[in-house]
Amino acid sequence: MPRNRSTLAVALALLATPALSACGSSAASDAKEVTVYSADGLKGENGDGWYDKVFAAFTRQTGIKVKYVEGGSGEMVQRAVRERSNPQADVLVTLPPFIQEADAKGLLQKYEVKDADQVGGADKATDGTWISVVGNYFGFVYNKKELKQAPRTWDELLDAKYKNKLQYSTPGVAGDGTAVLIKAIHDFGGKDQGLAYLKKLQANNVGPSASTGKLAPKVDKGELLVANGDVQMNYAQSKTMPNLGIWFPAGKDGKPTTFALPYAAGLVTKAPHSANGKKLLDFMLARKQQQEVSSIGGGFSARQDVKATDADAVALAKLMDGVDFFEPDWNDIDKNLTSYVEDWKSATGS
Repeated sequence: MPRNRSTLAVALALLATPALSACGSSAASDAKEVTVYSADGLKGENGDGWYDKVFAAFTRQTGIKVKYVEGGSGEMVQRAVRERSNPQADVLVTLPPFIQEADAKGLLQKYEVKDADQVGGADKATDGTWISVVGNYFGFVYNKKELKQAPRTWDELLDAKYKNKLQYSTPGVAGDGTAVLIKAIHDFGGKDQGLAYLKKLQANNVGPSASTGKLAPKVDKGELLVANGDVQMNYAQSKTMPNLGIWFPAGKDGKPTTFALPYAAGLVTKAPHSANGKKLLDFMLARKQQQEVSSIGGGFSARQDVKATDADAVALAKLMDGVDFFEPDWNDIDKNLTSYVEDWKSATGS
């Protein structure tokens, strides 16, 4: 599930997509299509990802064609902001805190997804504007061939052997890059402490990256030793990247920690094909699709009543064993994200 769709690829996809009719026109509302703007990670490079399977099954069942545009979480939200007066997307899927940002900007309309009661309270908006469709967690990757064992702590990454062999995606642009900032602030006990560490880490950092997905192939090839990512994407990538290992930096108490970073979806305000968007959201959260999240997508079901037992689900559970979980204050992050990112830029010279 590589996140390496380039800006050019997105642009070409958009050129190939006919312009959608303005909101409210009968042609738009009656069209057998639905447009999804999504953070990358769930669509397969070879057409074998969870989105690929779900969208194909949805089209077979309903006759509704899915038009798909992907990019970084922040990128997709900003695109929806620019199109606010004439929305082009029907469904928006991003990682936190960008789904909260989209909600705060009024980009999402309320819709009670079928079976929403099977999704935990922390994984959906209280007013029904968004809901998680695939469970996921923040993580890092390392090259198992070059490193005999995974790094354990943040401080290990300051070692000279990681100079120009370490990279993380850009906070404020990529969801996983923003997660690096969130976890550093948590693990070091505050914003100032977290930024002080990231300032030191900059000596080893290759530089900015708008896409997290293109970092894992570099780690697998040995161009990088360590990069950031997330469990769903990296576990799926590891099936074709044998040198890719997943790890979680330890907090001050020495225990590895992570936090939930689900793919959350919402119906776009004044969506041109609102009815079709509702059908797709219902379909993505249906039991069959959720039971295949681990085996096809490498992620975790968003439904509490789905207990996957396939080999991938077992492997994922083992990977998370012994890792402590914390819940970020998403309201605070949503409110202060811009200043956090500006402070990160200042601290790192980015």
